[in-house]
Amino acid sequence: MESLSWSIPGLRDDPTMCVRCRSAQLLCGKPVCPILVKYHAFERTLPLVGGHDLSGSSPPGVFVGRYGYPKVSFGPLLSPVHGSTELLDSPEDWVGRSVSEVVGFRTGLVRGTAPIRVTDAEQPIRLLQDLQLLGIAAESAESETRFRRPPRGHLALSDSTPPFGPSAPIESFRLDVRRVDPHLDRLSSDTDANARVAVGELYHRGVPVSRIQRAFSVGTLGRHGRRRLVPTRWSITAVDDLLSKANLERIRDLPELSEIRVHRLTALDNRWLIALLPGAYRYESIEAWYPNTLWNPNTTSIVIMGDHEGHHGRTTYASIGGCYYAARLATSESLLAEGRQAGVVVLREVHPGEILPLGVWNVREHVRAAMQRPPEKFGTLAELSASIGSTFAIPLERWLKASAVLHDARTQRRLDDWVTDRPPEHLPEAN
Repeated sequence: MESLSWSIPGLRDDPTMCVRCRSAQLLCGKPVCPILVKYHAFERTLPLVGGHDLSGSSPPGVFVGRYGYPKVSFGPLLSPVHGSTELLDSPEDWVGRSVSEVVGFRTGLVRGTAPIRVTDAEQPIRLLQDLQLLGIAAESAESETRFRRPPRGHLALSDSTPPFGPSAPIESFRLDVRRVDPHLDRLSSDTDANARVAVGELYHRGVPVSRIQRAFSVGTLGRHGRRRLVPTRWSITAVDDLLSKANLERIRDLPELSEIRVHRLTALDNRWLIALLPGAYRYESIEAWYPNTLWNPNTTSIVIMGDHEGHHGRTTYASIGGCYYAARLATSESLLAEGRQAGVVVLREVHPGEILPLGVWNVREHVRAAMQRPPEKFGTLAELSASIGSTFAIPLERWLKASAVLHDARTQRRLDDWVTDRPPEHLPEAN
């Protein structure tokens, strides 16, 4: 494993923890050593890579970095095996998979890299032309790549570093795309449609969200003179935001839900509860991170944070980042399918079994999966509170204290309450 390098940037407050533990004592509190999960995934990939040359199939996949913006690193995601590799970069198909499997998908792809300015999307160099073609491909594409040096794996001993495969600068690249997605192809050729319109049309044509995000990232959507490469991380959230906003414009005109519904799911040591409340649309997403989880290295207390919006949406970026918009898209799809508007509360309790950051897809696809399950139906907020209490290990009072939408439901009287002279329900106080 000579091409595997190591570093320990920002590993909690104790940089000696992993050296002392060596995966034997699990001092970090996780049930499995995340370093070994990454290591074994690299161990399977690196022997297939070899030296300067790589022949194989791209899922298809591309990656655009964000560091140094507007001059960024970009390149293809390449598999060292031939044939159908779509699963390696299709998060819609990852629900039900284990953490080790998902990490294997991520680290099983080699990243070729090259520098570029985001404005070069309008007059692309040859490599970017190939990647833009790859960005609209409908199936795995055969490729031959020569790197300036052998690809290297890099295991950063950090809770915040997502799993990535080996990478190396590209010297030359040959691509054979046999079939493109006809909807992506047509919209990439339409230089009069702005990005918002193009993204919406692709979505309504049934193009998977991950494919739309990929095409958006490599600068194939939008009006002439306005096209840009978009860092992968930003393109994911941008597409989730654009699509959910468009859904909400339709949802606000729908009849209101008349009952309380709850959808639940447990996956990857995350517990999900999505509550739909009678009344006009409003939305909230709250995450609770246990000690020794990814974003809560504190060993003594649970961290709860979230954000919300009213009936007319929000104008500022949500404090919890891309997960907010991913869950908003998933829940808005369910409301549209139901033909109703409602108050939406997404509660997520993250336990130490989530040993690695897996990406925003984890939220979008698991909330989608939860919403597809038959709901539990309740007649009162007290019954809803009992459901929350039975779902999570964190006491109900902590959730009530964190939730603006549940607080509003408990205290705000509606017109039908006045007609029936029914007082608002009183749930346990949020201490």
